[in-house]
This record gives sequence, structure tokens and C-alpha cells, in this order.
Amino acid sequence: MPAYENCYWEVDDLKLHYRDYAKRSGTDDGRPPILCFPGLTRNARDFAELAERLSDEWHVLAVNFRGRGGSAAAKDPMSYLPMTYVADVLALLDTLRIDRFVAVGTSLGGLVTMLLANVAPGRLAGALLNDVGPQIEAAGLSRIRSYVGKPQTWPTWMHAARAAQEGNADVYPDYGIEDWLAMAKRLYRLNSAGRVVLDYDMKIAEPFRVPGNETGADMWPALDALQGVPTLIVRGERSDVLGASVAARMAERLDQAELVTVPRVGHAPTLSEPVAIAAVDRLLKRVAKEPAIA
Repeated sequence: MPAYENCYWEVDDLKLHYRDYAKRSGTDDGRPPILCFPGLTRNARDFAELAERLSDEWHVLAVNFRGRGGSAAAKDPMSYLPMTYVADVLALLDTLRIDRFVAVGTSLGGLVTMLLANVAPGRLAGALLNDVGPQIEAAGLSRIRSYVGKPQTWPTWMHAARAAQEGNADVYPDYGIEDWLAMAKRLYRLNSAGRVVLDYDMKIAEPFRVPGNETGADMWPALDALQGVPTLIVRGERSDVLGASVAARMAERLDQAELVTVPRVGHAPTLSEPVAIAAVDRLLKRVAKEPAIA
């Protein structure tokens, strides 16, 4: 079943977009919806395969943060910060009258997930932190800074796919051209001139380049807010963002965490890998067994 695309909510006069994958069964079994949050330069399309697979039994919403995908660009680029995205998500929850939910956060989306657990205690029924944690590796930050906010255009989708391959060959060493073309369709869009362009506001880079604004202050206390919450930590074996030792420390620190490493993948796993699929299903099985909070 395709997603409902024309779904919006408003914050500060900004029209923000999300994809809505309605549960195919149509029955109300009390399961909380799943909200998916993408990475820094990414958008809701990253979660299409995951959402389509899960929507047999779960209601899935994939969010476009401000300045990405179908969401409007921020009027003030210095509002492109994790706590702003948290406020935007809380406004969405209020709009849709969602009390509890499962958060699936990739990279920046994982930081937003941890912050939501901190500022809205009791609302997370489960959490998936995809290749991100309270401590980000310097190599990963340096790499991200090297490309974020630099506009690029291509004449065809195949040119865009080749560009995606050049920039991510170390991340997905087993990809073929069809995989790169699919990735390009997630990353880019056609502009009014028929050129293929990056699908985000280039100004998201402005606060990111200010030292300390990548994650904000010490994020370990934010992670601690996930105590008691069924949590899955997914790490790409080749990741330069989430170090193996940090991931292990996260799993040890949380009382209901499972750590899974996806082989031969860097930052970040797509969650369509067999190891990740099985782990996601285990997490959701745990969530489904949790009693609902009145």
C-alpha cells in the first residue's frame, strides 16, 4: 500500500510534511504508531521499504524535518538544530493526538529520539537508534562537514546515481548500479529546470558548522532517559559515526537495550539488511507485549 503523501502539520507558520503508511489490517489493537526520523541530509523516503514491510501490522509515519523533502525551509537557518526538530515532532504528536509511539531514528533522527525521551518521559514505547549515539566519532563528523550544504546538480538520474556511488562506495561496498540508482531516488529530486538536485535546504549546514551544534551538550543523560524503554541499537560494521566501543557502552548502560551490528555496511544501515530486519522484528515484538499506559 503506498503512503499517503499529502500530510502536513504547521509550526511557526512552516508547513511540515510526513508520509503516512496506514496499517493495512485496519484493526485497532492498541499498538502505538511508529514514527521514523531521518538523518541530517536525508528525508522520509529513506524509510519507504521499512514502512511498507511493517504496515501490515503497524501504523507508520515517516517525518520530513524542516528543510527536507516536502517540508518547508526554515526562515532562520540557525533553527536547524536538534531541539527545534524535537519541538516540531511534539507539535506533530499533539496534532495527531498521539500519546505514545515507537521512535526509529537514523543518525540525526537518533539524536532527536534520545532528546524526545528526555523531554517527554513516558511517551516512547520503544526506540531504535540507527548508527548514532551520545558520542560521535571525529572522523564521521569531519566527513559530514566536508559535504553538507554544498549544492550539486546532475543532468540525469544515472549521473546522480554515479555521484552517490562515488561518495558512498566505502559505506555500501556490495551495492550494484540498481542499488545506487535507488539511493539517488531517495536522496535527490527534480527541480523546475529538470535537473536532479539534493533534496534539502543547503542552509541546514550553517548551525552544523558551529562547534558543539552537531549534537548539543553532553548527550549521555539524554540516552539515560531510555532506561526502561525497549531499545534497539543498530551499528554499521564500517561506521565512522558510531564507534564500536561507544555502541557497547550504550548497550551496557541501558537496561532494555539490544545491540546489533550490520556487517559490511558503514553509516548508516538502511534497516533492510537481513540482520537489521530480524532485530527490528524482535524490538517490535517486545513493544507489542508491553502493557499500554492508561
